[in-house]
Amino acid sequence: MIDLHTHSIFSDGELIPSELVARAVDRGYKAIAITDHVDSSNLTSVVPNVVRVANDLNRYWSIVVIPGVEITHVPPEMIADIAKEARSLGAKVVLVHGETIVEPVRKGTNRAAIEAGVDILAHPGLIAEEDVILAKERGVALEITARKGHSLTNGHVAKMALKHAASLVINTDTHAPDDLTDRSMAERILKAAGIGESDIPGIFKNSEDIVLKLQK
Repeated sequence: MIDLHTHSIFSDGELIPSELVARAVDRGYKAIAITDHVDSSNLTSVVPNVVRVANDLNRYWSIVVIPGVEITHVPPEMIADIAKEARSLGAKVVLVHGETIVEPVRKGTNRAAIEAGVDILAHPGLIAEEDVILAKERGVALEITARKGHSLTNGHVAKMALKHAASLVINTDTHAPDDLTDRSMAERILKAAGIGESDIPGIFKNSEDIVLKLQK
């Protein structure tokens, strides 16, 4: 299992990064990204700490630990600059908290994230078809999520992405220990989103390709 969207105590997760990664190892994960919520208030404190612990853990464990961020509830006009600063501080993977239907995310966030060239647009809700097409053109992956609430629109995201051959990934958006999952459950979530068995291996490969790209 590769999971590119998890949270630690550096935002609203329950575990320190080392325990989060230890539990991922125990679940058989091959790679995990720690992507705590950030805006301009905490970016410069969160990213260096996550980079430091990721470097430490990568020295001693076989799992690949990727430092990242999830830009969250930031005005769309600021997303590109925050993403650029996150990368300059050492974030290897940049996510944006998309327009989930269960939170008051500002309209235009999905489009701004795609235009900023982030790596993954998390739980993009009822994403517009033209934004899916742009995500395909810009190489921005769209997320199928295991997280309750955000997952309500998985079917819509899957349908639009498959229609336009946009890249899909599946993540847990882990906040608590029991949120981590295994590949079997991830496959069931993808099937529940209406994704056929023939398309599922490609979705896992999309995550593998992102990890390989980030390691270069």
